Amino acid sequence: MKNFIKLHYIIFLFTALFFTACTQKTYELDSSNIDHSTKYADNNFMNQNKETNKLLKQHFKPWSQSKVSYSAVETSWGLNYRFKTIYLENHRKADKSWFEKQEVNFNIENYNSLLKKAITLKNTDVRVLPTNSPMFYEPTRPGEGFPFDYNQNSRLKINSPIFVSHLSKDKAWAYIQASSFGGWVKIQDIAFVNEQFIEEFKTNSYFVAVKEKFALYDNIFRDYIKVGTIFPKKDKKYLIARSDYNQNAIISYINIKENEVDSLPIKYNVQNRIKIAKELMNEPYGWGGLLNNRDCSSFTKDFFTPFGKYLSRNSKAQTKNGKYLDMSKLSKEQKKQFLMKKGVPFSTLVYLKGHIMLYVGVKDNEPLVMHNMWSVRLKDEKGRKYRHIIGKASITTLEPGSELKDFDEANNIINKILGIVIL
Repeated sequence: MKNFIKLHYIIFLFTALFFTACTQKTYELDSSNIDHSTKYADNNFMNQNKETNKLLKQHFKPWSQSKVSYSAVETSWGLNYRFKTIYLENHRKADKSWFEKQEVNFNIENYNSLLKKAITLKNTDVRVLPTNSPMFYEPTRPGEGFPFDYNQNSRLKINSPIFVSHLSKDKAWAYIQASSFGGWVKIQDIAFVNEQFIEEFKTNSYFVAVKEKFALYDNIFRDYIKVGTIFPKKDKKYLIARSDYNQNAIISYINIKENEVDSLPIKYNVQNRIKIAKELMNEPYGWGGLLNNRDCSSFTKDFFTPFGKYLSRNSKAQTKNGKYLDMSKLSKEQKKQFLMKKGVPFSTLVYLKGHIMLYVGVKDNEPLVMHNMWSVRLKDEKGRKYRHIIGKASITTLEPGSELKDFDEANNIINKILGIVIL
């Protein structure tokens, strides 16, 4: 029989953010104020060993490929930004010659020609086009400009297996496919692997980072490590890769503090859910992983990785990681009741176009969600639109910002919720 744990026994050691016209109001969530009618959290909603095997299979998938699986047309979708008005880092429009330069450097005629397996040597940005230059829509408009760099596709953690299609014309970038997405990474951030390296690296003993942004050293500083980073272990040492002079990967054996990693998967229980949530809470919002921070879908993905549960990288794809229940035709109140009745705290995602949240329970008969979000849309009495910036991982109701003076009901998040995903 499944071992259910009542959510009202869960003690949250972090605060939930709510919003008033002048200040951000916080509430402590603990056993005394969690509604007793809250749906039970299920410690056994998944077979952790089975799910961990699936996660590791997906993690190492690029090393079983013989080519990048996308077509050349799919790979070069980012070049279609030429048909939009794009602003660069100096807030000047990207002209025709700028896009022509990117197309030449894309080197699409050599797509799927290098065909090499590789590994990331550090956390690295995955770009849409092979350039550091950002691509913004109108940077002076609310909700555009920083941090919404449309050249930022995603970010890979250190130790990520990848498959390389080809290099850019200037050889500064490599087009890669990772476990669930592809794009351009800096050539100096990867090293090529051979079958001997792969055999030694896949130790069948894997640990996962459970502390956020701790410093990692290999004689010298290597990177700040994110929760959800996977490390093989052998003989009390953890494995990462470094590069030789020919950019071939060499295994490096390092030490990591005991409190920074744990055996994958960690037990899915009350204490560990709180532990991981605390590490992720209040992290600044990072569109596509910008500046080594998380957006909404990397937040949910990294929350579940330590427990051995694989989630896809973007919000739409995550709707396919469980049983999807449609809510699009329901009223606001019906959506709340539906979520409280059907949702399971800490194993239910709440989806709207372009955003995803984790349902965590109920307070004062209001369902609560944990998510990393950028802002609340507002509109003053003259119809002028602006934003209230949240810009970090928070716990909110389904109507964040509803207490604000100029709250725009037309942009109320709950109105846009399309469904939930039971993992």
